Amino acid sequence: MTMVAETRTSEKAAGMEATAASSAGTRGRILTISTMGFTLLFAVWLMFGILALPIRDELKLSETQFSWLTAIAILNGAVWRLAFGVWTDRVGGRRLMVGLLLGVAVPTFLVAFAQGYVALIACAFLIGMAGNGFSIGIAWNSAWFSKKTQGFALGVFGAGNVGASVTKLIGPTLIALVPVAGVSVLGLHLPGGWRMIPIMYGVLLVIMAAVTYFGTPAMDRTPGVGRPLKERLAPLSNMRVWRFSLYYVVVFGAYVALSVWLPKYYKDVYHVTLSQAALLTALFIFPASLLRPVGGWLSDKLGARRVMYGVFFVMTLAAFFLALPAFQVTLDAGGGPVHYQLGVGMFTVLVFMLGAGMGVGKAAVYKYIPEYFPKDIGAVGGLVGALGALGGFFLPPLFAYAEGMTHVPQMTFAVLLAVTLASFAWLHVTVQSIVRAAAPQVQHQFEVKAA
Repeated sequence: MTMVAETRTSEKAAGMEATAASSAGTRGRILTISTMGFTLLFAVWLMFGILALPIRDELKLSETQFSWLTAIAILNGAVWRLAFGVWTDRVGGRRLMVGLLLGVAVPTFLVAFAQGYVALIACAFLIGMAGNGFSIGIAWNSAWFSKKTQGFALGVFGAGNVGASVTKLIGPTLIALVPVAGVSVLGLHLPGGWRMIPIMYGVLLVIMAAVTYFGTPAMDRTPGVGRPLKERLAPLSNMRVWRFSLYYVVVFGAYVALSVWLPKYYKDVYHVTLSQAALLTALFIFPASLLRPVGGWLSDKLGARRVMYGVFFVMTLAAFFLALPAFQVTLDAGGGPVHYQLGVGMFTVLVFMLGAGMGVGKAAVYKYIPEYFPKDIGAVGGLVGALGALGGFFLPPLFAYAEGMTHVPQMTFAVLLAVTLASFAWLHVTVQSIVRAAAPQVQHQFEVKAA
């Protein structure tokens, strides 16, 4: 009897280990495939950051038309994020991700054959749906990972933001290599120049949809099933959600805005080529994307609030010097003038600092959400993502209007500095109110457990 009991216990333990290993493998597969899909969707979402430059020259667009072409996709990628987060909790991330990849492929193909500004704007608006891949992936992965590992897992997924650099790295080369007259492939004549890029992305989107469908489990997790919509949306009335949203405007909205704005800034201010502008912009995008897992790991270890303090400090410092226009000061009659003007090298270093802060900060903001709203990650994450992405839509026009009114290009970073300081102030006021309410027990603590 003892031997039989021991055998059964051993078999049960082995079964539990096999289940845990299988579950870990499933989680890893979902994280890997969803991150690949998000990277591709993000590349498509922001491809007009590069494509709009040759389009501007071809169609002789005004500055206003140019800004709308780069911003309209961001707008549509923002307004649906809350809905996609809620839908993911209810129907599962696999089904929505496959549908989104296939749906975005259609207008992406059509961009290659658009002949006028209105047609391009319509396609860009529909392509904006690609921005909702983030809401799907955040809710999807949150449903599969435990609270202890969510910060790192969501940071890894969020590193798909690096997709913003894909077009910037390969776009100028493809535009230069493929003849404008087009090429013939398998008996089909395809347009060349910048139009080859959306064709390439369209094919990749269809392939990625197939990988997602066949590579992830059909039995998905749907934590929102059985809960009424009113209950799932209730946390959105919490002021904390709106504070997190402002933080996300700074670390994500500004990231999106600068991703599409910096190539133009480099070309207009430093007079570099399109290829050089794209490469220099990628030096901002890489840390802003690839440091996101580091931000998730730090948030798991130190807490999101400590991390956000460091992020806002670094970003404020960098934005302050970037916002200073070139000037000359005479210290005294015999000392001679002192000049201040950022060269392209120092400018890129400061922008790199901004990107590093944003990369870490994006993960820290989404570490807050499962900590305070573990049952409503889809809805809360969707709203935070929506408002952050709306920041990415509104900031480029603000950059353009601020520069237009002052004729000082550095006003781009003055706008960013103002938004960063507002968020930093709100964070500090919140921490101080916690300290005053619970002092002296927590006067040296940044992290306070959610009720």
